[in-house]
Order: sequence, then C-alpha cells, then structure tokens
Amino acid sequence: MTKKILLILLILPALIIPLFLGEHSVSPLDIWNGTSGMENYIIWNLRLPRMVFAFAVGGGLALVGAVFQALLRNDLATPYTLGVSSGGALGAVLAIKLGLDIQFFGFSMITIFSMSGSLLTLAFISYISGSRNGFSGFTLILSGVTLSLTFSALTLFIHYLADFTETYRMVRWLMGSLDVSGWQYPVLILILLAIAFVWFFLRADAFNILLAGDDLARSKGVEVRRLQLGSFIISSVLIGGIVSLAGPIGFVGLIIPHVLRLKIGPDHRKLLPASLLLGGLFLIWSDTFARLVIYPAELPVGIITSLFGGPFFIYLLIRNR
Repeated sequence: MTKKILLILLILPALIIPLFLGEHSVSPLDIWNGTSGMENYIIWNLRLPRMVFAFAVGGGLALVGAVFQALLRNDLATPYTLGVSSGGALGAVLAIKLGLDIQFFGFSMITIFSMSGSLLTLAFISYISGSRNGFSGFTLILSGVTLSLTFSALTLFIHYLADFTETYRMVRWLMGSLDVSGWQYPVLILILLAIAFVWFFLRADAFNILLAGDDLARSKGVEVRRLQLGSFIISSVLIGGIVSLAGPIGFVGLIIPHVLRLKIGPDHRKLLPASLLLGGLFLIWSDTFARLVIYPAELPVGIITSLFGGPFFIYLLIRNR
C-alpha cells in the first residue's frame, strides 16, 4: 500500500508540472483563481490537449512494444517492426506530393493517406506471413524489414521529385510532432488506446504462457493464431492512427518495455499497464523538453526521443550483458 501511495505522489507532479512550462509562464494560482482568460485558454485549449495527446501516443507506442516483444519473443521488436510506420510515412509523403490539402470529416488527407498506408501494410504482412498454425516470428520480422526498406526507397524517390516546399513539409512530418490544438486528435488516440489496452490486458495470462513457445501455449489451451492475429490487427490500427497523426516517433516502444522488464519482470499483468503509464510520461517530458530546449523555437519530439533513447538503451545493454 505504501509503495502505491509513493508511486501516486511521484506520478501526479510528473503529469501536472509540464502544464505550467512553456513560452508563456502560467501560475497554478492564476488558473485556480481564474484571473486571466488568456492563461485559461493556453492551459485548457493548447497545453492540456497536447499533454493528453503525448500521453496517449507514448503509452500506445510502449504498450504495443511490450505486446510485440511477447508475440515475437524478441526484446528488440518494436511497434515499427512490421513496417507499419514505413507504410504510413509513404502514404503521408505521397499525399503531400499530390498537394492534397483538403479536409475530410475533420481529418486532413495526409492523415487519411498515412492511415491507409499502415493498414495496407498490415494486410500484406498478414497475407505473406500467415499459416494455419499461426504466424512465424522470423517471417514476420523479415517481411517487415523488407517492406520498410522498400517503402523507405519509395519515400526517398518521392522526396527526389518534390520541390523545396514539399520536401520541407515531408521532412518535418517524418521527424514526428505533437503540436495539436483542440481535442479531436487526443480523444481519437485515447479511444484507440483504451480499446487496445483492455483487449491486451484481458489476455495478459495468455501472453505470459506464449513466452514459453507456441506449442506449450497450445497445450495450455491458448488459441495462438487467434491471439496473434487479433494482437497484430489491433496493434497496427493503433500504431497506424498514431503515425498518421503524430508521425513516426522512435525508441519509445523499444526502451520503455525493456526497462520495465528489467525492473518488474516479464509478467504482463504488471508490464502492460506499467508500459502504458511510463511510455506516456516519457513522451510528455520529452515533448516538454523539445518545447524548451531551443526556446522560442521548438524541436520535433522524435529527435528528443532518439537522442535520449539511443544512448540510454546502449547503456542498459552494456550494464546487463
């Protein structure tokens, strides 16, 4: 009980403090007293939606990372292992090149093309990797790497054909960004994240058994193919939505589950909620740092996660080798 209280006391400040950090200094007392309409607008319409969006994106990436590492029994598996992000990136740069600056039901065509690219990648991966007895982890990884390289080549080809303005937009999108205003995008990702988390958490025991191998899992009554197929579909829909709205943000789905597995063990009843929470907090603070480090300009958050995540993960590998 004491540990839970201490955990809550640590989490609450980590969630609240970033609200008051930024270009315009805002005091919690001012918000409490309601003295400034501008400050209220900054908090409730700009910073809070962005923080919620960052939490949902980071939590989703870390959650799917933990699931993929269990399904593929590979600690280096990430949400982007299957090439879903590369397919989404290809769709986004294609929409930029075609000049599709139109809205459809409140979503830009860039978002729609990116989501479509991610889902088409999932369909293709499922087709070439499926079998009656389940998915081959080796075939999935090999197929994902191959598709990622192919899509990256096509993305570079579109870059080569683009003019300066189009290239700038493509590069900025590919760096990842959490710059949102309003609640449309945060609510959408939160809904996808909630559905995915409930589905995964209800199958946490099956993931634990699956770590011992497909044959043992089947002998214990786990429907391996259904678990794999459902997990890949739900994961790819969530990651497709994240990539289409925030761009590709690396390392969160790799380092967060791995760090937690070293600290709390491989039990997915603990690992899945912990990954969601720590992934969300990590991306909130990464985004806060990205907003402040070269103030008044702003760095893309994907740069920050890679700069933090890469050296830290290498340190973990050296320490635990």
